[in-house]
Amino acid sequence: MQNEWNPQSWREKPIRQQPTYKDREHLKNIERELKQYPPLVFAGEARSLKKRLADVTEGRAFLLQGGDCAESFSEFNAINIRDMFKVILQMAVVLTFAGSCPIVKVGRLAGQFAKPRSSDEEVMDGVSLPSYRGDIINSIEFTPEAREPNPKRMLKAYNQSAATLNLIRAFAQGGLADLHEVHRWNLGFIESSFGERYQALCDRITETLSFMEACGITSATTPMLHETEFYTSHEALLLNYEEALTRKDSLTGDWYDCSAHMLWIGERTRELEGAHMEFLRGVNNPVGVKVGPGATKEELLGICDILNPLNEAGRLNFIVRMGAEKIGEKLPALLRIIKEEGRKVLWSIDPMHGNTVKASSGYKTRAFNQVLSEVRSFFDIHKAEGTYAGGIHLEMTGQDVTECIGGSQKITEEGLACNYNTQCDPRLNATQALELAFLIAEILKKR
Repeated sequence: MQNEWNPQSWREKPIRQQPTYKDREHLKNIERELKQYPPLVFAGEARSLKKRLADVTEGRAFLLQGGDCAESFSEFNAINIRDMFKVILQMAVVLTFAGSCPIVKVGRLAGQFAKPRSSDEEVMDGVSLPSYRGDIINSIEFTPEAREPNPKRMLKAYNQSAATLNLIRAFAQGGLADLHEVHRWNLGFIESSFGERYQALCDRITETLSFMEACGITSATTPMLHETEFYTSHEALLLNYEEALTRKDSLTGDWYDCSAHMLWIGERTRELEGAHMEFLRGVNNPVGVKVGPGATKEELLGICDILNPLNEAGRLNFIVRMGAEKIGEKLPALLRIIKEEGRKVLWSIDPMHGNTVKASSGYKTRAFNQVLSEVRSFFDIHKAEGTYAGGIHLEMTGQDVTECIGGSQKITEEGLACNYNTQCDPRLNATQALELAFLIAEILKKR
C-alpha cells in the first residue's frame, strides 16, 4: 500500500529538474505568502474538465491542448493572450465541424512558466552559467545575476497567471467566443489557402446559424452558441509553487492543485518513485504524463497504478511524444498493453518534442511535415489497434513567428531568423496551427 499522502510528502522523494535556491529562508517566506493567496482555479472547474476528458477517453469527444512553449514575463500582454485564444477557437471550430463531436479546449497558459532542461549548465563563449529554467525560476539573459534562481519570481508568475485567467474567462463568457463572431476570430496575417478555407467554413456556419435563428434557436436562448468552456494546464515542474497553491475542497474534502485545471508530468520527471509522481498522485485534477519512445510496460502500468488506482475515465492522459521516425515501432505495443489490462487512459499526441532538430543556422526548429507525419501515424496506429486517438498537444502561438520550417508559408531554415521569438522551444505559428487543424479535420472526417 502507498504511504499516506499530504501536500508536502513529495519532499521526501528524489527529485529532478529543480533549481537550487541559495536563500532557503527567502524561499520559505515566499511559499508561506503564496499559500495565503486565493486559488487560481476552483475544484469544481477541475471536476468539470475531468468529466469532459472522460468523454474523450470513451470516444465521444476530442482534446485540443495547445499554447506557449514557455510563457514570458516580458511578452505578457492582452494582444498575445487574445490572439492565442482566437487561434485555438479557430482550430476548435474546424475540428468540430469536421469531426461532428465536441472539442475540449485546454490551453498551455496561465502557468506554463517552468521548463525542464537537458543540462544544468549552459556554456557560452567559454562561460558556464546555470541553465534558463523558465521565468518562474530565473531570467533568460546570460548573466550570473539573471541566471540565479529567485523565489520571488513565483509571485510574479502567480499574478500574471491570475491576470491571464481573468482575461480568458472574459473572452470565453463575454461574447468573443460567440459563434456569430466566427469571422472575427481570424488573424490578419493568415492569408494562405487555409485562411480562405477557414473563411469558407465561417460562411457555412453563419448560414447555419441564420437557419437556426429562424427556428428560434439564438445566442439568447442557447448559451452554448454565445460562450465556450476553456481550461488551463501546465507542466507541474516547480513543486514548491504547486504545493503552495494546493487546497482542500470544502465540498468534497479532496485535495486539488488550484494553479491550473490540468497538470502534467514531463518525460524527464516521471520516475515511479520520484517527487513529481508523488505530488500528483494526491491531487484530484486531471493529470497527464509525457510518454517517449523508451517507455516500458512496467512504467506505464506503474503510472496507472499510482496516478489512477481507481481506473477512472478522465483522470489520466498519456501524451505521446516519440518522433515521426519512432512512433510506428514503439506505440502499438504500448496501446496493446493498456488495452489488454483494461486501463482507462486518454491517448493524445505531442508531435513537437520528438521532432526537434538544430538547423544549420544554429536555431532549434521543427519541420512541419515531420509534425504532420507523426500525427498521421498516431491516428493510423490507433485505428489498426482498435483504440481511440483522443487528442493533440501542441506548442503554438497566435503570433506570426518563424520558428518551425515548412507548411503552406514555406518557411525555410534561412527564414527562421525573420521572427524567431520563443523563450525556449520552437512553436507553430497561427497559420501552421490552423493548417494542421484542417489536416487533422480530414482524418476525423474519415474516422
